[in-house]
Amino acid sequence: MDTKNIDYVELSKSIKLISEDSPSLTLIGGIESKLEKILTDLNYTGLGLDLDTIKESKIYIDLVQVSFEGEESTKIDGIFKMAFGFFIGMLLYMFVFIYGSMILRSVLEEKTSRIVEIIISSVKPTQLMMGKIIGTSLVAFTQIFIWIALTLVISTLASSIFGVSTSEFNSLDVSDAQANSGIQIFFSALFNLPLLNILIAFVFFFISGLFLYGSLFAAIGAAVDSETDANQFMLPVGMPLIIGLYVGILTVSEDPSGTIPTIFSHIPFTSPIVMMMRIPYGVPIYEQIISLLILIITFFATVWFAAKIYRVGILMYGQKPSYKDLFKWLKY
Repeated sequence: MDTKNIDYVELSKSIKLISEDSPSLTLIGGIESKLEKILTDLNYTGLGLDLDTIKESKIYIDLVQVSFEGEESTKIDGIFKMAFGFFIGMLLYMFVFIYGSMILRSVLEEKTSRIVEIIISSVKPTQLMMGKIIGTSLVAFTQIFIWIALTLVISTLASSIFGVSTSEFNSLDVSDAQANSGIQIFFSALFNLPLLNILIAFVFFFISGLFLYGSLFAAIGAAVDSETDANQFMLPVGMPLIIGLYVGILTVSEDPSGTIPTIFSHIPFTSPIVMMMRIPYGVPIYEQIISLLILIITFFATVWFAAKIYRVGILMYGQKPSYKDLFKWLKY
């Protein structure tokens, strides 16, 4: 077959994908990409061009980003920031739900066993609710502190074993980074992150976020008689966390300083997740402080509303409360 007389441009227009099921966009894109490469190479050959010469003449660019302070970063750093931000966001999401559910079950257990009737004879319902939130939050913080300590110890040992240090990475240029092993590149990207800022912000946003959602979970636990009844209130409480996670995943990696991630990193019910996903990319300290202050103020306001529901609901038995009932309890 004489391939020189084939018009590959016209041939490309006649290609069809026959499938019984509707293929995904990823599959279609992959097939198109491979066919484009094959037909392009055949078209070059048909035109008498040397493929080896063409491939050798290609120029590949690996942009090095330089900040106004002179700090350099590569695409590997960007990928690491995205992955690290996603990991922190998922960690916060999981911990708030896990320990928030622990607060709910603890309150519900005391209510159903009638132990709470004896307890509130000595303390006020609001004090009891805050004790639950603070106690469970301290357990969560202890676990987080142990994880952070172990991570610092392991990273220090690993950096000494593999002979890497922050001073070495600060002096690396692109050619040096390409010559290093994968482990060294990993630690290079890790040390380029604002680790101290991430650590401090994580502690404050984690505690504040857990306090905020813990008060809501405590109010739900006091209002219902079983975990089944609590399910109707779990979705509205958990929805902001889910929205924050999706907003962080879909927008932060594309534009960390964009309008959408910036707004959601200041909304108190989504800020713990979205702000922590933005910080690896570099967020001004004043912006973090503003977001944290809004979160703390919202926590105190939420505690005031949750305490009203808790005070009435903790002694209510035998009924399945509705949103209308909760609204009435706020007036008591």
